[in-house]
Amino acid sequence: MENLITVIHVLAAAGVIGLVLLQHGKGADMGAAFGSGASGSLFGVSGSSNILSKLTSICVVIFFCTSLTLAYLASHRAGSSSVVKMPAKSQEINLAPSATKTPETAPSGNTAKDIPN
Repeated sequence: MENLITVIHVLAAAGVIGLVLLQHGKGADMGAAFGSGASGSLFGVSGSSNILSKLTSICVVIFFCTSLTLAYLASHRAGSSSVVKMPAKSQEINLAPSATKTPETAPSGNTAKDIPN
């Protein structure tokens, strides 16, 4: 179930990105007045704003619904716990040397006295 919602979420996000990039801004009509020819696009002068804005709003609603659903599923997953909700574990630091530990000896081999200058 979560995988299906994730796929729908990614498709809705790609749809929002693509539809926003296809739309033209408010200042695009001013550029068409000076001969750029951008006003005669695929959907016509005013047709693109209605169709693309409706499709964008539908994709945005799907994106937000899947976002909330994925957040709900992640928070109610069995066996998962939040770091924020976990109680702090008090750990005692033992600074005294342990009685079972053997004392360290000097390393064997060449020392600074054995190396010729």
